[in-house]
Amino acid sequence: MLTERQLLILKVTVDDYIQSAQPVGSNQLAKKSGITFSSATIRNEMADLEGMGFLEKTHTSSGRIPSERGYRYYVDHLLTPRPLPKEDIIQLRSIFEDKISETEEVIKRSAMILSELTNYTSILLGPDVRRHIVKKLSIVPLTSNSAVAIIVTDSGHVENRVFPIPEGLNPSEIEKMVNILNERLIGVSLNDLHTRLEQETMMIMKQHMERYGELFSTFRQAVILPREKNVYYGGKLNILNQPDFHDLHKIRSLMDVMEESEHIPMIIPVGNQGLHIRIGSENALTAMEDCSVITVSYDIGEEQTGSIAIIGPKRMDYKRIVSLLDTLSGDLSKELNRIFRN
Repeated sequence: MLTERQLLILKVTVDDYIQSAQPVGSNQLAKKSGITFSSATIRNEMADLEGMGFLEKTHTSSGRIPSERGYRYYVDHLLTPRPLPKEDIIQLRSIFEDKISETEEVIKRSAMILSELTNYTSILLGPDVRRHIVKKLSIVPLTSNSAVAIIVTDSGHVENRVFPIPEGLNPSEIEKMVNILNERLIGVSLNDLHTRLEQETMMIMKQHMERYGELFSTFRQAVILPREKNVYYGGKLNILNQPDFHDLHKIRSLMDVMEESEHIPMIIPVGNQGLHIRIGSENALTAMEDCSVITVSYDIGEEQTGSIAIIGPKRMDYKRIVSLLDTLSGDLSKELNRIFRN
């Protein structure tokens, strides 16, 4: 059990190191506001905290820095989220000023602004697009032998797919096809669209369209959706600006991990509700052993959730990041619920 004095010294040491990125010495702490102990007393307490594993010495300085255990204790017991400055709140909420109708664009903007505000890397997991429901289908001819299929979903998501059409096709044939598609496929999820297209529309097109075969075949290929990961990044290279990262091999490994989409579930575990902080070796990937990852969930409509993650050094400004994520997750949930209701 830490004494009140040790708790204060640990807290001030972590706060100071987060701000300066420089090892903290007893003489520095003795000058801090609220510290009434002599530098000799502080030095003894820091030695005890080191012995208990909360602080550690560096090779290049007589000062000390927080250990991973020290950061964990700080986060669990000493962390008080810092109220956001008014300018931060204004910048966060500028994402929603334009009343954008597409969820992906809102999430993409959120990732960018979050990285700008923190100077860390942000990753947002968006909705599974394949679960979206078809609201409207259109086919717009572009040239004599090509057209674009436009699929609008209940979330405001829009898929545009260019596909070939038979040369000399009567425009009335396309109009008939669009009417059949909208009559039969409205309310179908994008995931089921390809199957239902064959089951629900092919026979009807055969009855009402002369050249249905060529048009149906190319349209069907156009609306096969890839299995997208719906991962949005902000400030991928921000991590390079942090003084904590100077080992080129480790930096390269970290960049590789963030580039590969199959690693995302290990960076941001799917289904985690609320706010979570993982520090150093608590992360599942070895390449992230020098990083802290703070994640928070947000609501996407009434049935889906997404995740926001901030990746930075263990010397992360936890107070500010927690406040930023708490504010953004609430505002983002409200905005996406507005989009789904409209």
